[in-house]
Amino acid sequence: MDTALAKVYIKKGEARALKAGGLWIYDNEIDRIEGKFENSGMVQVFDFDGYPLGSGFINTKSKIMIRMMSRKKDSKVDDAFIEMRVRNAWEYRKATVDTESCRLIFGEADFLPGIVIDKFSDVLVVESLALGIDKWKPVILEKLKQVLAEDHITIRGIYERSDARVRLQEGMERFKGFIGDPFETKVKIVENGVKYIVDVQDGQKTGFFLDQKYNRLAIQRLCRGKRVLDCFTHTGSFALNAGIAGASEVLGVDASEPGVAQATENAALNGLSDRVKFIVADVFDLLPELEKKGEKFDVVILDPPAFTKSRNSIKNAIKGYREINLRGMKLIKDGGYLATCSCSHFMTPDLFAKTIREAAGNVHKRLRQVEYRTQAADHPILWGDEESSYLKFFIFQVCDEK
Repeated sequence: MDTALAKVYIKKGEARALKAGGLWIYDNEIDRIEGKFENSGMVQVFDFDGYPLGSGFINTKSKIMIRMMSRKKDSKVDDAFIEMRVRNAWEYRKATVDTESCRLIFGEADFLPGIVIDKFSDVLVVESLALGIDKWKPVILEKLKQVLAEDHITIRGIYERSDARVRLQEGMERFKGFIGDPFETKVKIVENGVKYIVDVQDGQKTGFFLDQKYNRLAIQRLCRGKRVLDCFTHTGSFALNAGIAGASEVLGVDASEPGVAQATENAALNGLSDRVKFIVADVFDLLPELEKKGEKFDVVILDPPAFTKSRNSIKNAIKGYREINLRGMKLIKDGGYLATCSCSHFMTPDLFAKTIREAAGNVHKRLRQVEYRTQAADHPILWGDEESSYLKFFIFQVCDEK
């Protein structure tokens, strides 16, 4: 390891997350720093007793003061190191998922902390959320294009969506725009046989939620010939998977007018406009209205946004999840199916399951679990890094008490 790097010493008994397998060191875990450094630069990390813990980039403006790039004491983070990380990430995707559209780099879980890169057909969308990795962004993208080119994949353009508020906590400005030449930002993709227009410029996050790819596929079998309600449909992905599988009637609901407009366009793109309809409505208001009208569905899908992004708001989140699951179950025909999920890291699997169980008890329904799933494999869960595990997805058969 480069001896010129500053040395950071951890307080005794601290850096538990790092020692458990994570990549973050918080500002209050650091005892002292010896030597000169610049924010975004690399530092060596040592335990209180001088035992080497690896190297990472530092940012004193962030509560996450160090994000580790390597846990080996003699690693040198250079272009060759970045290429190794990028190549490993791509080889993993080729082995585990359909790479037509997928997440190529998933931050910490790909050992490149603070950066996410999604591939939509021949377009890359990058989100950079940490000062140190931002400095390496041009190298990461260049190596990624190089590795993809080896498999005869040419990237038409790159768009950056580093417009999340968390950048401000790193002392960085929010940024959104082209990297390199401009291109048409409404990109056509195909996933599970369904065609979509993905708006990489103005869509949510990077434009499309790739983490639910195989969960969408999992509901197809249940939807053939069925009446389906898809709540929080975003741009219609679950609804369209139901439609393509042969559902007789699908209603998709979202509070976002642009989302519903895009979903409607996606339905037309797939020749499903006659059977798959979308409306703008607040799900919390609509579900009681549908119940009053005596509406019933064979399948109800609940894919809400994260009701909690911190431990402090977990109680309100539990109320929200309980309410929509309770309301959703009331609309399901006896023996019908509920697909329900949570994308909040703070809503643990046990807590989510408990909340669903309570909702079922409140409306006197029996649940038979069909399956439990998590995020697609291109969003790997790195054991030891709790933040990388966030998506919970249950499919239940919902039965009346008899």
